[in-house]
Amino acid sequence: MQCKNCNIEIQAYQNYCSECGAKVIRNRLTFKNIWTEINLYFFNLDNKLFKTLVFLFTKPEEVIVSYIEGTRKKYVDVIQYFAISLTLVGIQVFLMNTFFKDAMNLDSLYGDSFKELSNQENNPFAPGNMDYSAINNYQSVIYVLSVPISAFSTWIAYYLVGDRRYNFTEHIVINLYYSAQIIIVSAVLSILFLVCGGDYLTISVLVSVFTFAYLFYILHRVFKTTLLDSFARFLLIGFLYGILFIFISIATYAIGYLAGSANNH
Repeated sequence: MQCKNCNIEIQAYQNYCSECGAKVIRNRLTFKNIWTEINLYFFNLDNKLFKTLVFLFTKPEEVIVSYIEGTRKKYVDVIQYFAISLTLVGIQVFLMNTFFKDAMNLDSLYGDSFKELSNQENNPFAPGNMDYSAINNYQSVIYVLSVPISAFSTWIAYYLVGDRRYNFTEHIVINLYYSAQIIIVSAVLSILFLVCGGDYLTISVLVSVFTFAYLFYILHRVFKTTLLDSFARFLLIGFLYGILFIFISIATYAIGYLAGSANNH
């Protein structure tokens, strides 16, 4: 018989392909079989997804460093884990745009001073000129684009201080696992918080605090530096990230302005 994934010859008694490691499927596709696979992958406490989620909190260096050093079967692959996180973002965006639009109303937070912005027709941040649901729809794109920026920031920061044990690609892996964990937690918390009647800005503040704290924790555990060294490197990363963000924002604005001018002429 042949493996249905890589097409090499395998023995009839084999349950897994010796070449690609794929499981040999012999049973006909049924709802029961599908549910079994879902249960094993998502709800079984011994599965890789649950283990990866927990260990990225308790032992992040075990997941990240082992992947960089070649472990591929013990934890969820970094690309798969990031894809799972983006799936949760899609669910979050759908729920927010469908059921929780009022949670993104800023009037309750800023009161009359914010409502006065509605009279400023040329202000892009005025309530009438901002489509928060449309901005929300691009969350996945923003998350994807932020990974190389954060990876470049961490790589340069550690390169400057002389810690060059990981190359840029390996910093991509570190930031992918970090970003995926942040996205998963923030998506779940956002959904739960909104269901309980919270507003989106409060959620955003809480998630922002968690984002910075977790990045510090990840870098501290992965690079095994002292708290003082980790904090100094964290500040350098933040500085570099800010510069990159400003540069990209200016470049994006300039490109948009030039494109708009060209279309007008």
